[in-house]
Amino acid sequence: QERLARAIHRLGPSYVKLGQFLATRPDIVGKALSDDFSRLQDKMETFPRADAIPMIEESLGRSISDLYVSFDEPIAAASIAQVHSAIADYPQGIRKVAVKVIRPGVRQRFQRDLESYFLLARLQERFVADARRLKPVQVTETLAQTTRIEMDLRLEAAALSELKENTRDDPGFRVPAVDWERTGRDVVTMEWIDGIKMNDLDALRASGLDMKVLAATLIQSFLRHTLRDGFFHADMHPGNLFVDADGTIVAVDLGIAGRLGKKERHFLAEILYGFITRDYGRVAEVHFEAGYVPRHHDVASFAQAIRAIGE
Repeated sequence: QERLARAIHRLGPSYVKLGQFLATRPDIVGKALSDDFSRLQDKMETFPRADAIPMIEESLGRSISDLYVSFDEPIAAASIAQVHSAIADYPQGIRKVAVKVIRPGVRQRFQRDLESYFLLARLQERFVADARRLKPVQVTETLAQTTRIEMDLRLEAAALSELKENTRDDPGFRVPAVDWERTGRDVVTMEWIDGIKMNDLDALRASGLDMKVLAATLIQSFLRHTLRDGFFHADMHPGNLFVDADGTIVAVDLGIAGRLGKKERHFLAEILYGFITRDYGRVAEVHFEAGYVPRHHDVASFAQAIRAIGE
């Protein structure tokens, strides 16, 4: 199983993304594989500090010594970037910060991966009739657009800033503050977060935090972001969530964000409310009204299938 995770890593960053998704679905791949794939969430191989420094200096147009009092070895790595701890000097005094740096050559690797994805998608649409309704080429185009955004760290910084504004008065949830002076296309500098990873259940229990309160806060926060704001963290796997000493959930790595228009938020709210109240007929109708299910299908049969899932 560990060999499988290593093989996915060698295949390229887009395959790592697939592995990260499967890590969250033990119901599909089984617990053993899910645990192994979870290594892809925050335990990827790092690249040398010496390779990170020229990328930062080129991106920001300043020397590393001018930017940071100290710049340390990498502490965590993902498919697209890795994180270093550093010390920066501010008018209020020196502070510890997290510095996220893009992997060298990752854009070229992603482009190669996407070419093979597009080939497969076009073959599916041409030869597999049942796959056409899933729009594989359009899905791949969405993936390509998402990864282009994810590989410009200025856009991640902007997403963090927007989510921070949206959630400034929300209980129990926040995101790190961005240092825009030390942020560019290939590097983003942000507030250092001290906390427990949300997938470290033993440490969370040992800290004395109320697990049920944490779970409720997480779900309620995500629903606020989606239904109230229409803007949400779209990569909230456990490797991207911390709990600080106050019990506040802190979300990091906002490379992938999602947006929902008012109409979509209305449909989503109706679907969720229908599941909660067990009004499966209404849930089915909303799917048809939203266009999520083609009109030639039978509403009553779809409601029956939804009832089986809901119960």
